[in-house]
Amino acid sequence: MSNELVYAAYILIWPALTLGVLAVIYTAVVRDIRKARKTDEDLI
Repeated sequence: MSNELVYAAYILIWPALTLGVLAVIYTAVVRDIRKARKTDEDLI
């Protein structure tokens, strides 16, 4: 029983980790876009 719970938790943690990484990337991109607009620079 406990092995099944550990396996299920291991499988279910990956979507949460992926969501966290995507949130960090999204906030960094939005911050860069705002900074580029404010300073009138190109994003790339």
